[in-house]
Amino acid sequence: MNKESNFVQLNEASRIWAIGSIHSNLQSFNSIKNYVIDNFKDGDKLIFLGNVIGLGNHSKETLSSIINLRFELMSKYKLKPESIIFLRGAQEEMFNKVLQLQIAPNPIEIINWMFEHGVNNTLNSYGFDNQEVLKVATSGTLAITKWTAKLNQCILSNPGHKEYFLNLKHAAYSSSKKILFVNRGVDVTRPLSAQNDCFWWGFQNFSKISKPYNTFNRIVRGYQSNHNNELENSKNKMICTLFKQPLSNKLIYAGIFSENGEIIELFESN
Repeated sequence: MNKESNFVQLNEASRIWAIGSIHSNLQSFNSIKNYVIDNFKDGDKLIFLGNVIGLGNHSKETLSSIINLRFELMSKYKLKPESIIFLRGAQEEMFNKVLQLQIAPNPIEIINWMFEHGVNNTLNSYGFDNQEVLKVATSGTLAITKWTAKLNQCILSNPGHKEYFLNLKHAAYSSSKKILFVNRGVDVTRPLSAQNDCFWWGFQNFSKISKPYNTFNRIVRGYQSNHNNELENSKNKMICTLFKQPLSNKLIYAGIFSENGEIIELFESN
């Protein structure tokens, strides 16, 4: 996978599939996965809009299932690596911070905050106990360094997982530059090249945007913290949100789009 840029341009895309935040809901994702396998076509591209992991109890298993889908599609349709894109969500951003906990200025505060936001469930799925992590976070740099090395080795032992975390992108867009894909938001006062971390933490009043952002006449995102989105209501709006609160419903939203921003189909997990 290409690591040179935080952005990916999707060239010669017949259709672009986008899957909203999964949050390690393995059963729901597998229903989406089966639909993709049954309906994917030559020339299609696929984007995961971030937050694959976290909150649910099956982060490791969900990520393995996603990697399996990637290999299956690449093999069947002879896809190039850049035809299947993974965006960084807040859950991936936090988990990457855990992997570098030894350089954090206040590790115990960071761990406590991240545990409140579901990162502990991802660690649990890799076999790490909450109390063990909290204890390590108060044990000094050397102990934390040994622990993060252990965590990294665990991730390495799961095929494709390390590569996933190393190749997350900030955003993707069609070659026509009519449709933009992000995890949560965009600072519409800045060009893409000058964005900060609002891709995964959000931008104030982003859901109220009603006019094109630069050349993009549609922005598709995979998460919003307080949005009760109904798929049908997204069809005539510039912002298409493939996510529905509350998380307890375990639904996953997805869609298929043209490179010019038209919505071809919107659907949800069984």
